[in-house]
Amino acid sequence: MELKEAGLDVGERRVGRLMRINSIKPVRTRKHKVTTDSHHRLGVAANWLDGDFAADAPNRKWAGDITYIWTSEGWLYLAVILDLHSRRVVGFLASSAVVSSSRMASRSIFALNSAE
Repeated sequence: MELKEAGLDVGERRVGRLMRINSIKPVRTRKHKVTTDSHHRLGVAANWLDGDFAADAPNRKWAGDITYIWTSEGWLYLAVILDLHSRRVVGFLASSAVVSSSRMASRSIFALNSAE
């Protein structure tokens, strides 16, 4: 439909035929699946920053996140910690299993102390 919006008068069959001739395959996207379970009895971490992501000096405030990436070998979990002052990566951990935030933080602190 983007071609018609651009002013080109082409049909779906022609586009399909040209895609087959040029070995172009359509990529079908799936609807986003929510994976967060907000209805649990586990404790919720305190919001210490309360939206204040500015830091006066290095190593005063860190922020972290965990994401997952599909690879040919399966899911890869990537955990990253950023220093909010320098906006640089303090530590990261890639694993084939979900890593707890405390394990990720302890490895980042170890890496930071080793670098000094």
